[in-house]
Amino acid sequence: MPKAQIYFKMKGKIFFYDLETTGVRFWKNGIHQISGAVVIDGEIKEKFNFKVKPHKDCVIEDEALAIAGVTKEQVLNYTDMDVIYRQLLKITEKYVKKFDKKDKFHLAGFNNASFDNQFFRAFYTQNGDNYFGSWFWADTLDVMVLASNFLRDRRHEMENFQLKTVAKFLGVEVDETKLHDAEYDIYLTIEIFKIVTGIKKN
Repeated sequence: MPKAQIYFKMKGKIFFYDLETTGVRFWKNGIHQISGAVVIDGEIKEKFNFKVKPHKDCVIEDEALAIAGVTKEQVLNYTDMDVIYRQLLKITEKYVKKFDKKDKFHLAGFNNASFDNQFFRAFYTQNGDNYFGSWFWADTLDVMVLASNFLRDRRHEMENFQLKTVAKFLGVEVDETKLHDAEYDIYLTIEIFKIVTGIKKN
């Protein structure tokens, strides 16, 4: 992940993440990349970037892979998803007590409320874990929604509300050759988050 400011001046546990998938239907397609950062009380504790072999029954759509710039052969040679699941579990177990109902992460991403969260929950279920809610609050920090409120008076000036468009509009430098890589997209998401929450001035 590109180097970013690591102090947010805010309390709480946030699990920033972004996914690349083999399609847009969480019940039919799968995940082939998971990237993100664990932020505790404003400090980035660790970052992660996993290339995932999608679950064996998922549909892999060429159009979806083309957006991410990868091939079916590549994703089928990524690390098995159960291995990645266990690695993610080790990360969450460091910072959250599974059986403490008051101790969970807020999930944060760009448009994660309507897209990524469903895929992420399905990923846990596919790995035999029905306790997704033990790690993450049901309410989520969707950076697209936060940005929509922040930019409500200027929305008419924007051609769309895609990640790159919002980032550029807020003055974040965007390397378009790196877009649709989950690691880069979550970097942009965090930069947008800092601006729309007042942590960083644009």
